[in-house]
Amino acid sequence: MSQMSHTIDMVHANSYDDTARVLRRTIIIGLTAFLTVVDLFATQAILPSLAQAYRVTPAAMSFAVNASTMGMAVAGLFVAFFSRKINRRFGILISLCVLAIPTALLAVAPDLMTFTILRVTQGLCMASAFTLTLAYLGEECSATDAGGAFAAYITGNVASNLIGRLISAGVADHFGLAANFYFFSALNLAGAVLVYFTIRTTMPILPAGKALSTPFATLSQHLRNTPLLASFGIGFCILFAFIGTFTYVNFVLVREPLSLGRMALGFVYFVFLPSIVTTPFAGAAVRRFGTRPTFWSALALAGLGLPLLLLPNLSAVVAGLMLVGVGTFFAQAAATGFVGRAATADRASASGIYLACYFFGGLVGTAVLGQIFDRFGWPACVAGIAIFLATAAYLAIHLRLKSDESEA
Repeated sequence: MSQMSHTIDMVHANSYDDTARVLRRTIIIGLTAFLTVVDLFATQAILPSLAQAYRVTPAAMSFAVNASTMGMAVAGLFVAFFSRKINRRFGILISLCVLAIPTALLAVAPDLMTFTILRVTQGLCMASAFTLTLAYLGEECSATDAGGAFAAYITGNVASNLIGRLISAGVADHFGLAANFYFFSALNLAGAVLVYFTIRTTMPILPAGKALSTPFATLSQHLRNTPLLASFGIGFCILFAFIGTFTYVNFVLVREPLSLGRMALGFVYFVFLPSIVTTPFAGAAVRRFGTRPTFWSALALAGLGLPLLLLPNLSAVVAGLMLVGVGTFFAQAAATGFVGRAATADRASASGIYLACYFFGGLVGTAVLGQIFDRFGWPACVAGIAIFLATAAYLAIHLRLKSDESEA
């Protein structure tokens, strides 16, 4: 009897240890993601103030702010080609340390061109850290844990959208635009410190007994993989729609009839709070319902929010933004996890190409929807967003692997 009691106690202890380990890992992964990409969207909360400071149009300022996605697309491709030669920990650490430099220099950028170049440089650093972290998770986590790890990383990304925008609006409102960038530079360095103490040194895991293919041969293999190719297109569409929504809605919110101030505009981004709660469940949803049903449901939810964005009522717009946020982040988490499963060679390069397409979609979305917004107004901009959400839904037909019996 005492032996059985001891065995039960050991099982409970092991279960507790496993739960604590998973919780600790989830917090570390989420916090790393937060400190890696917090600069990406935080500046959107002060877009109207920046446009006024540089005396440019909304489209011009939005393109400069979102030029970071250009750097992220380039860095994603670079890591995709050379990931096998990059030490994961060292690469992430250096990327975050260097990121602090252009972030601080934004405080003294004399003109829009300089501002744009610094944002591109930020993007290069952010995407390098982002892509290498995804590669690290794909290589270090078991197949069972990978879905939860990727969902935790995307959740940190979601949190950066909310908390980053609130911090940006608050610091800029109380201490000015320059102080805002100095503060975020300090956060970049905090991310480097976290990585230094939590990520162990590791090199890419190469398949045993297989010849090392060239980067171009690996790229060719990825592009012949129809499900993987579809996921690249989906990444493009998701950030196109997301950036289109959360960039230009800022100008709608500060104009009549809503007329929000800088701090009030920051508080609107509590719309990301539900996404922080829901996104971690994306991995479980995919395991239970399959990738395609999960993805289509998430996009449908985002689509339901678009008509609400056109109403001249703050509550309706906030509800619409909440639905778009929950839907697009859930869809992104599902698509990101799918890339790791669909890649038949070099997951790191597949993740790099996916992120390059994803961020390139954000850049194109900023440019195209900016022109539409300036020339035809917000309703036409929302219509463009709807078209790309529908395109993503169509591409999701191909998000199916032979091993996905749940979707058969």
